[in-house]
Amino acid sequence: MASSKLFDPIESKLKQYNQEHLMRFVGINSEEENRLLYQDLLEIDFDSLFQRKFFQTKDDDFGSNKSIDSLLEPLSPSVHQRIAATSVEDLQTFRNLGLKAIADGKVAALLLAGGQGTRLGSSSPKGMFDIELPSRKTLYQLQAERICRLQHLAKKRFLDAQRPLIHWYIMTSEQTMRSTIEFFEHHNYFGLERSQIIFFEQYSIPCFDFDGKILLDRSYKISRSPNGNGGLYEAIRKKGILDHMQQQAIEHVQVYCVDNILVKVADPTFIGYCQSKNAECGAKVVEKTDPNEAVGIICKVNERFKVVEYSEVSRETSEKRNPIDGRLLFNAGNICNHYFTLEFLLNKVRDNELEYHVAKKKIPYIDENRHRIVPNKPNGIKLEKFIFDVFRFADPKKFAVWEVLREEEFSPLKNNDQCDQDTPTTARNSLFKLHHKYLVKAGAVIDEDSLDKNDEKNPIICEISPLITYDGEDLSTIIKDQKIFKPPICLN
Repeated sequence: MASSKLFDPIESKLKQYNQEHLMRFVGINSEEENRLLYQDLLEIDFDSLFQRKFFQTKDDDFGSNKSIDSLLEPLSPSVHQRIAATSVEDLQTFRNLGLKAIADGKVAALLLAGGQGTRLGSSSPKGMFDIELPSRKTLYQLQAERICRLQHLAKKRFLDAQRPLIHWYIMTSEQTMRSTIEFFEHHNYFGLERSQIIFFEQYSIPCFDFDGKILLDRSYKISRSPNGNGGLYEAIRKKGILDHMQQQAIEHVQVYCVDNILVKVADPTFIGYCQSKNAECGAKVVEKTDPNEAVGIICKVNERFKVVEYSEVSRETSEKRNPIDGRLLFNAGNICNHYFTLEFLLNKVRDNELEYHVAKKKIPYIDENRHRIVPNKPNGIKLEKFIFDVFRFADPKKFAVWEVLREEEFSPLKNNDQCDQDTPTTARNSLFKLHHKYLVKAGAVIDEDSLDKNDEKNPIICEISPLITYDGEDLSTIIKDQKIFKPPICLN
């Protein structure tokens, strides 16, 4: 093994975990490169990362899951409430509770924005991707303007509110941090105050080959990847985010992913529902109607709530139906939209106890000749923690599930337009359909004479600025002045 006095403090640890290969370029690296490598190695938590179960020798067994069917319990009505089955009066009560919390400055939105648009053909953060809306607004801008609108609604509903302010915490990755901050600066924070937006970076961990060897990205830099959306909890604890929330007297935190074009940021109805249930932990779901849909389900396992991946459930169990209404028995589809009280995050979440999950990936690396190799098939693993694994820390009596309508609240952006679903086109069309629905519900008449009646694939182009309406409210005043709308419709 190559040696250098610089590496003496770490050499025994590398030997202990059979990682001496990381030193093989020390003799030809520059002093600065070796210093960078040494700092990189010091940051590795060897004890938590090197577990035998992560590294399998048989490819067929890798990442396989044994069915846990016998342990699954469906959600009870006391925990799981459907927005479609909730009265108008109750919905208004929940909404007012949430708006009051916003008016009092007790609500924060926490955005998971570490992903790049790689599958979209872009190296930029996904929140900056141009979905080709008529307004050319990005996901970041849509979400920022929804926050602006909510603050206005809270002030309007509670006139004595001094200064409704929703703090927006944005977790980026090493790859997206700088470009995200620059994007917000360039757009003057989309009308929000600079002080209410807090950027922070999640931690990254090494990538491995299938034998448990850490891969090198450069001769002086190990290959790393973000530690999953469940790495959120370590980041908010170690980077002062929880302390900041305490200082701002925040009580309610909604966490969500950047890629959902329909997401209701800091949703007052969801927050109010969780408050009404005295919940410390909650989840938004959509109904899973197809047993074969590749989405995790929320259910009860060993008296605790859990997201179970579709691959862990047998076909027989996934197809079971409720004999009363015919819906799937396990139908609470997880959409990564969660509610937590700050007290829960502070006092109950133990991020060091969260398990790593294994994913086979194509990971670039350097070979023995320092040539960079970009594989065309999976050559190693990345370890990730999942955000929903903290559900097990929640008191089962203080857990709530709020089922929303998929067509109104969930249309993720994941793939390019060569795919069939979760593309820029499907996301854009979902927004058009929802905004069209808002207008018609408010009493608007859409002039469709100029449209191609045979074009059933593309909906009417209809985009309404979030600064005008959050989820369809207050449109009657606009419609009063202009009863008939001719597509394409773009209200800004």
